[in-house]
Amino acid sequence: MKDQPSYPDDSPVGDPVGNPSESESLADDSKSESGRTRQIMTGAAIGIGSAALVAALLYANRSRKSAKRPS
Repeated sequence: MKDQPSYPDDSPVGDPVGNPSESESLADDSKSESGRTRQIMTGAAIGIGSAALVAALLYANRSRKSAKRPS
């Protein structure tokens, strides 16, 4: 067995040399913006869901409060 692995001649091995192209940097920017948008949408959905749960609990407990009090 060899100590070092063998690679095909036409495939580059190791870190790429040079600066990333403009298209790659633009793709990175759009990924970060879409990730931020997704986080904002997730936060809004959690907030709306929490408000809906609180409203449902308040509405459900309203009938119990009026049943305990004699008229």
